[in-house]
Amino acid sequence: MKILSVFAALLCLTAATPAFAQQQLLSDPEIYEKDHFRKQCKTVEFGGDFITRMDINNDGLIDAISNHGAYRCDGAKGPACNEEGCPYNFYLQVKEGGYFMIATARIFSYDFIKRFGNMVFVFKMAPKYCDRTGGDPCEMTVRVRGTKFVTISKK
Repeated sequence: MKILSVFAALLCLTAATPAFAQQQLLSDPEIYEKDHFRKQCKTVEFGGDFITRMDINNDGLIDAISNHGAYRCDGAKGPACNEEGCPYNFYLQVKEGGYFMIATARIFSYDFIKRFGNMVFVFKMAPKYCDRTGGDPCEMTVRVRGTKFVTISKK
């Protein structure tokens, strides 16, 4: 449990709501996110990698990840991005239908790879998340278990 709270603090990871049962399900996170930015911007363009769909928690359902660096708002690319990366939102699909957001992370990029038989994320993040200043990006390996991110390693 301590690892989860440390990961949350280091990754700037925030739970979508205190409990899944209290969160309203979204029919489609892509529509939800695009509608949000359409309200914020006079003109908005979405790149092909704005939404990635894949099973991130190994339950057989296709989940969604939004990349806030992959849109333009009034001509500005990824206005929420900064020197620490761009916000990414992670959504899980449920059997009953719909999606809910499990986390937001500010990262440069990620790989989704198989390690020791499990699919894991390798987040490339600002060095400070690995307790370093400057140098190469931090690489944090995390797995989605159920509805939570679990940190496996960081370097």
